[in-house]
Parts: sequence; structure tokens; C-alpha cells
Amino acid sequence: MDKTLRSLLTEKQSAIIEKWCREIINTYPKETARFLKEKRDEFANPIGNTISQGIEQTFTALIQESEENEVHLFLKDMIKVRAVQSFTASQAVSFVFLLKRIIREELGKVAEEERIAKALLDFETQIDQLALASFDIYSECRDKLADLKTMEIRNQTYRLLQQANLVTPRDHTEPEEPHSEPEPFLVNTKRKEVVT
Repeated sequence: MDKTLRSLLTEKQSAIIEKWCREIINTYPKETARFLKEKRDEFANPIGNTISQGIEQTFTALIQESEENEVHLFLKDMIKVRAVQSFTASQAVSFVFLLKRIIREELGKVAEEERIAKALLDFETQIDQLALASFDIYSECRDKLADLKTMEIRNQTYRLLQQANLVTPRDHTEPEEPHSEPEPFLVNTKRKEVVT
């Protein structure tokens, strides 16, 4: 990164992070956004705390040109939070793109100087790469959620079948294999005769 641009971004870091945090919070519904803005305690407001810590660490890592994996790690917690909420994929990661506008607003006319403008375009390419990585993180989180839901439905079905005495236990003479999934089971389809 160009040294002059890094120096400018470091100088404006607090203002950029504050604006970015505000913009992210504004992507939430009004009531939620108000709560996230008002509550500063990390225990009363873990989402707000995750956002503020995540963006500060992400921005710092970007301007210090940290390893790509490290930058993604800071971003991951924020994306996880948004993946379990009612955001679409584009809504969940759109906050990354907001950073480009915020930086240009903070730099003002300086951003138009030839040397800074070129360096800023390179930096914005890094932000675009970060946004693409965010989509991958979001997809991974949604896949894990889907797997958990599928497993829960399977477990509920198994328990219901057990309660209805429709499950035949697995033959225990077979060697047991270690696995994290519930035991396979057979559904007993023989109907019980009802005596009247």
C-alpha cells in the first residue's frame, strides 16, 4: 500500500470506523438499530460488540496489509451473526462495500489527487476481494445451519418413532463405528392389532 494513503487512513481511522459501525447498524430494522446504538455493554449487547470489534480489527488489518486469512478471521464473526438473522446473502455482506464510500467521504478532495487516487483504487480492489470472501463465509455458515436443522429434524423424527414403538434397534452384533450421527434405525411397519 502507498505510504501516503496508509498515513491518511491511519489518521482518519477512528472517524472511518465510527461511520462504518453506524452504517452497519443502520442495515438492521429501526428498533434493533436503536438498541444496538444505545447499549454499549458487551454482555447486554453482544451483537453490537461483535460488530464494533470486528470492523475495527478488519480495518486495522486491511491498512496494515495483514495476511488474508487474518483479515477473514476478523470478518467471520460478523458474517456468522448476520447469517443467522433474516438477511439475504447480498444484505448480509453489503456492509463491506460501504467501506469504500466512507473512505472517499473521509478523504474528501485528497482522494482525487493522482497518486492517492491510484493507490485508493488498489485499496478498493482489496475491499472487493474481502466482499467476495464474505460471500464464501456466509455460504459456509448457512450450510452449517442447514446441516444442524436437518440433524435436528432427523433426531425429532427418531424420538417420535421411538415413542410410537415403531423403531427396531440396530443389531448390536455388528461392530460399532465411531460417528457423530445418530444410530441408524429401522422403522417397524407391522401394525399392531387392536383388540376390542
